[in-house]
Amino acid sequence: MFKRILVANRGEIAVRVINTCREMGIESVAIYSDVDNRSAHVLAADRAVCLGAPSPIESYLNIDKIIQAARETGAEAIHPGYGFLSENPAFAQRCEDEGFVFIGPPAKVIRDLGDKITARKIMIAGGVPVVPGIFRDEPDPDRLMAEAEHLGYPVMIKASAGGGGKGIRVVAAPEEMKEASRAAASEAAAAFGNGTIYLEKFLSRARHVEFQILADSHGSAIHVLERECSIQRRHQKIIEETPSPVMTPELRDAMGKAAVAAARASRYVNAGTVEFLVDENRNFYFLEVNTRLQVEHPITEMITGIDLVRQQISIAAGNRLSFAQEDIAGRGHAIECRIYAEDPENDFFPSPGKIAYLKEPSGPGIRSDCGIYTGFTVPFEYDPILSKLIVHAETREKAIARMTRALQAYVILGVKTPIPFLIDILASDAFAGGETCTNFIPTYFADWKPQAKNADLARIAYIVNAVGKKPAGKSSSYEPQTVTPWMTLGNWRM
Repeated sequence: MFKRILVANRGEIAVRVINTCREMGIESVAIYSDVDNRSAHVLAADRAVCLGAPSPIESYLNIDKIIQAARETGAEAIHPGYGFLSENPAFAQRCEDEGFVFIGPPAKVIRDLGDKITARKIMIAGGVPVVPGIFRDEPDPDRLMAEAEHLGYPVMIKASAGGGGKGIRVVAAPEEMKEASRAAASEAAAAFGNGTIYLEKFLSRARHVEFQILADSHGSAIHVLERECSIQRRHQKIIEETPSPVMTPELRDAMGKAAVAAARASRYVNAGTVEFLVDENRNFYFLEVNTRLQVEHPITEMITGIDLVRQQISIAAGNRLSFAQEDIAGRGHAIECRIYAEDPENDFFPSPGKIAYLKEPSGPGIRSDCGIYTGFTVPFEYDPILSKLIVHAETREKAIARMTRALQAYVILGVKTPIPFLIDILASDAFAGGETCTNFIPTYFADWKPQAKNADLARIAYIVNAVGKKPAGKSSSYEPQTVTPWMTLGNWRM
């Protein structure tokens, strides 16, 4: 087993990986930029290396600096987390070339599955059903229109190298095609350095259901049940749950087998996620493979008891899977809500700034994977995710009630968050009835506005906190230049 692992990421996912490393007796190395010198993941790690300027190109996307940090600290393996370089085949290859174990699939697998056109061809060869569409890049709007007429509107233009909701446009009529294709290609080129686009049939009332897979280097491949990820904004998930409300034993068996077939067809190793679209008739189609740990992995851990990060590390160390498909079973129901620094009233626009006060919920069946603390400044340079709130209960109804209570007890002041929005989604009849689909938010919450009581509660909480922390007659302008334990313990007394 490894003695030291470098975590090539930041925020809550870096903290998550570091926690499992500590449980396994493995030393952790954090990397950080100048604006992250007080970040929670830096405090949590055994060692930390500053990479320099805040720009991702100069820090978390700088392969040379990350490799140098691993070399200087004696790390044996590198865990990429999610985002940044996690699905970059050049980074995985560089790790291998430099003698470090990349905790993820081989570079070739990342490259093949990262290109959606190539991935679709691999899945067809492996007998996995795919969304109807074309199997080549097509920059010509006129040809795209001809293909769209054959598929039937609406259709979706997608970036072949895409991810994170970028390079995607839904086209409802021929006259929209030229502008949509131009915009999608331009956005893809800016985001991924590759403007290649292709066309798929758009399934308007589809569900987004994914299967967690694990595969070792000895030929074993299994799935670890499904996750429903249909509640999305800008093609990015904000609420996930397992089991999926649409799932039946027969459908789970068929989709699980397809997910394992996808892993075998692509020669997958380590943890990954096979994503599907499920239509109103419970027909399912391959969407893509995420060749990394998913943001929503905790809900799978909650119902199965399997630490997926531990499995990633164990597989990367060359170990066999310690369980078979028949050993996998889910208990109860789990829900995750993503907490971002963003404004749901303003099209979920990022809301960076200083966290004036933080109070996380607690209690039975509640887990908070958090990357912030009171006094921490959320930088504008990176993805604005702050934490993930996860609950587990015996039934879906009880899990919804538990998540609602947890969100109501969650206080984050100083930046805007979608907590009131998430509470209203959970309280809706559509969500309670399991009527989740990828256009859930524009269908049911297009004109959402917060209830006044939520803002009032936030103001009261802020006043109480300010009074409790600043006794009359005492004030101080001193602020430590580095983070100390006294700054991160929260409210306490001797």
